Amino acid sequence: MFDQNKRSIVLRTYTAWAFYTLAAITLAPDIIYLVSERDTNPVVWSALQIWVIVLGILGRLILQPREGAIKRRLILGLIILGTVLAAAQAMAQTTERATMRVLMPLVIKWEGEHRCADARHLHCAYLDIVGVPTLCFGETLGVRLGDRATDAECRQKLEHRLTDDFRDGLHRYFTDTTRANRLTPYRDAAYVSLAYNVGIRGAGRSTATRRLNAGDIKGGCTALTWWNKAGGRVVRGLVNRRAEEKALCLRGL
Repeated sequence: MFDQNKRSIVLRTYTAWAFYTLAAITLAPDIIYLVSERDTNPVVWSALQIWVIVLGILGRLILQPREGAIKRRLILGLIILGTVLAAAQAMAQTTERATMRVLMPLVIKWEGEHRCADARHLHCAYLDIVGVPTLCFGETLGVRLGDRATDAECRQKLEHRLTDDFRDGLHRYFTDTTRANRLTPYRDAAYVSLAYNVGIRGAGRSTATRRLNAGDIKGGCTALTWWNKAGGRVVRGLVNRRAEEKALCLRGL
């Protein structure tokens, strides 16, 4: 038989609301995909489910007298709001991390490195193909010939530049729809790799970006391959790099 206070239990108890929240979190990934065709990371949703289960158990164990009900509901509301904000932030960070797992080895592979002749464990500044002082994995900002850096310094510098400068800068050229629905980690990595190689403004105003924003994903990926020149001539290394970026861009299409 049902509890005589079933209406009160259904509408007021924290445990019941924990169940409702748990159901919403379970359905959320499918609803987001149906509405926006955007895949989200299941790890984030699993963590939220565990968090809500813990809150539900605590809510069941803690005494809930009538006094102070409004205060408790305000606290619960703040917890729910904090959970939603944390989930949104975690999803954004997860997307960035997924991109970086593809992007870092891609850039390191094609930018290469220049070791010091007298200290092979260090990177030494050198002149790139068009005569620009370069250090680590393609870094040119503030670099002078004679500069040196360790592997850890180079990787830290590269990760910072890719995320905070080039990825953030390039994303300003993408529409909201592109950022939400068209940038898989692989495609994101391909476009940021281009920006790191040719500059944010060049990549952002390119045909590749305009096509992607217009919904022509395949055409945008093909347009990446047009950036294959340095110093006014086609460079075999750039042809090969653009081919790999195109393949990444088309992945999953």
